[in-house]
Amino acid sequence: MASIQGSRGRGVALHAVLVLGLLLSAFPFYWAVIMSTHTSTEIFSYPPKLLPGSHFTENVRHLFDTVDFFGSLFNSLLVAVSVTVLVLFLDSLAAFVFAKFAFPGKRALFALLMLIFMVPMQLQAIPQFVIMAKLGWIGSMTSLIVPAAANAFGIFWMRQYMRSAVPDELIDASKLDGAGFLRQYWHVALPVVRPGLAFLGIFTFMSQWNDYAWPLIALTNPDNVTLQVALSQLNGTHGTTDYGMVMTGALLALIPLLVVFAIGARQIIGDLAKGAVRG
Repeated sequence: MASIQGSRGRGVALHAVLVLGLLLSAFPFYWAVIMSTHTSTEIFSYPPKLLPGSHFTENVRHLFDTVDFFGSLFNSLLVAVSVTVLVLFLDSLAAFVFAKFAFPGKRALFALLMLIFMVPMQLQAIPQFVIMAKLGWIGSMTSLIVPAAANAFGIFWMRQYMRSAVPDELIDASKLDGAGFLRQYWHVALPVVRPGLAFLGIFTFMSQWNDYAWPLIALTNPDNVTLQVALSQLNGTHGTTDYGMVMTGALLALIPLLVVFAIGARQIIGDLAKGAVRG
């Protein structure tokens, strides 16, 4: 009896810690919502206002009048969706080769890939800008999409996932059935690794959506910028920043991320649940 009560006590304590962690994690989002409904004066008032205000519509209207919100939103969606689709295809295709096929120089090529993985983005910016300039892509969305169409992290992640999730016997059986390379990749490997693809898709979309440095460098036309660069223009000078408008823009920019995360997380959880039932 005492052991049962002790187990229940530990369970209650664990749930209390989890609820506390959830509240702490959700508070920044809640505070962003609160700030987006107040003026700058109300945001810095004391004691701080913890309930929604009545200036959200005004902040939204001021935001739309200050920057081309929907134009920059379209640019960000174009870049993020295009890069995500290309990364999912190219990285998973390369990972399939690394994980399930033997070819000369495989280890050396993978080691080179890992070296590229460790190079920080700041070191890549200058040579990447020079290449984009020589190709005549500076100022266009192509300069954002093509360099990010494949990356070392995605190949490494999908390679590790495929090594454990796709049995060699499944590949051998498909070969006996006459399946070629692309058919093995599309009909045998991809259906098995959908949770890994979902994670990579979420990670890639979020990375591209939140990218600020490279779009600021590559998009030389101020009228043709992504959403993060456009929102940075809301920061005024000499203490004139309208923080209510800034938080409204940040809050609206967060909505596509929440939608993509909800779709991707549902895919991951659904496939894991199916696997648990089959097991």
